[in-house]
Amino acid sequence: MTDTSNSLQDLGTLTGAPSAQPVKSVEPKIDAQGRAYGTGRRKEAVARVWIKPGSGKIIINGRDQETYFARPVLRMVIAQPLIEAGRATEFDVIATVKGSGLMGQAGAVRHGISRALVAYEPGLRAVLKPFGFMTRDPRVVERKKYGKAKARRSFQFSKR
Repeated sequence: MTDTSNSLQDLGTLTGAPSAQPVKSVEPKIDAQGRAYGTGRRKEAVARVWIKPGSGKIIINGRDQETYFARPVLRMVIAQPLIEAGRATEFDVIATVKGSGLMGQAGAVRHGISRALVAYEPGLRAVLKPFGFMTRDPRVVERKKYGKAKARRSFQFSKR
């Protein structure tokens, strides 16, 4: 055993040992107005979301969230990332969303808020990722196939 090392410093000089690389810190992405941006998508809906420090006000397409998303479930969906991150009353949210229906739009806004929060505070990624807020939901409407009435439904079968 002539090839043994006597100290930890010698281990770094051995061939084949991976070199220690410094951990790259992620910088916040904040524009000149102090806002962070995130794009959210769900089904056919696309949401462009800006967050800035404020009192917790949420504006969607120029309207208050209570007006745009009248159902409480939809308001709960868009507030989830802010609540889980513990920032519900710290940020104002301005979003423009188009396409799909109300549920798809709410999911897109939630995705956009999550991305904007991570752009503003990169440390929140570890908090939001386990809840699935950072992942784009891949479920979309299945296409219609030829020879079928809908995506999977067949035409009515008549034996005679």
